[in-house]
Amino acid sequence: MAYKLIEGGGVTTPQGFLAGACYVGVKSRKSEKPDVAIIYSEQPASCAAMFTTNKFCAAPVILDREILKKGKARAVVINSGNANAATGTQGIEDAKRVETEAEKLLNLGEDEVFVCSTGVIGQKLPVEKVLDGVRRIVPELSKDKGTDAAWAIMTTDTVRKEVAYEMELSGGTVRIGAMAKGSGMIHPNMATMLAYITTDAKVDASVLQGMLKKSTDKSFNMMTVDGDTSTNDSLFLLANGASGVAIETEEDKAAFAELLDSICMDMALRIASDGEGATHLMVVEAYGLPTEKDAKLVARSIAGSTLFKAALFGKDANWGRIMAAAGYSGADVDPTKADCILKSAAGEVVVMENGFGTDFSEELAKKVLTEHDVTVIVNFHSGDGEAKAFGCDLTYDYVKINGDYRS
Repeated sequence: MAYKLIEGGGVTTPQGFLAGACYVGVKSRKSEKPDVAIIYSEQPASCAAMFTTNKFCAAPVILDREILKKGKARAVVINSGNANAATGTQGIEDAKRVETEAEKLLNLGEDEVFVCSTGVIGQKLPVEKVLDGVRRIVPELSKDKGTDAAWAIMTTDTVRKEVAYEMELSGGTVRIGAMAKGSGMIHPNMATMLAYITTDAKVDASVLQGMLKKSTDKSFNMMTVDGDTSTNDSLFLLANGASGVAIETEEDKAAFAELLDSICMDMALRIASDGEGATHLMVVEAYGLPTEKDAKLVARSIAGSTLFKAALFGKDANWGRIMAAAGYSGADVDPTKADCILKSAAGEVVVMENGFGTDFSEELAKKVLTEHDVTVIVNFHSGDGEAKAFGCDLTYDYVKINGDYRS
């Protein structure tokens, strides 16, 4: 079924969702960028979520996993500037205080508010500041403040990441909106980011969870910036049914899942493109592997190769680094059949064919690699397995950003 982009849309585009944000100084900074945000559903919502696989996970993740078990939620409170990770039982108590205060002010029941944090690891959450933010935001929640919330959750991000779509289903029109943050500490295993998806469709929580898991595997779990899996990454999907349209038929479920895939992919690409210090978005397409698992291993390995990421920054068509990454990926690959192509808006160049390097034009290759969006295509001609992964180049600025991240 058809769907269309809603210009300027975000998490408050679907019916029944409000948002707000304010600055409280969670992390000392010169710019008074908002650093606490709330997303709120005016009516009960079913929910789904995915969390980091890092065993050293943050206090909010521990709390939110328990809330998710009920399959219902009404709001999310998010702070940037402090991860509330490696903060022991105090961190969990602080996250619970934020949850409880939001539930009281919003007149909600217990376990109806998710809490998220992002920022520096190992520092105590300035919980009184966050609570002050919650108290200031709740009376000002609005349909017009979704973008403020998207700004508030940013840390080293350079751009807000928002999107919204409208879709016609058998029972009527539904909307889906999203916002995300992520720039550094990004690697597969649920990637590393915070992302929030809202919809005014009515969908059972178990159905939502299944859809979200599949979408995550295709998008966020195929993304890498720097090889570091975070302590805090979380992805939420809230469905409040405010449109009055229930997704029950198999056709409607398939259409909704397809749009969810597109939104997750959109957010993943924006995060990879905005990688810390990045000058290139890298898309890796792996074809002709014995299985999809093999293809995923190859694609993610190439996208995560530090050496090739550095070569991409230098606009150097060093295809040997690409194939080396495929070789150590753990996938079943046959190097004697491999092809490799570098492609962008400037054209494409075949750098390897049938297992051998080609006599390609270095000048053309440099032009191809000068574009912001670069695609690496590898084909091993050994099966039907295929996959895509996403990443970026590795630049001097990445080191600068992370050399003084705590300051």
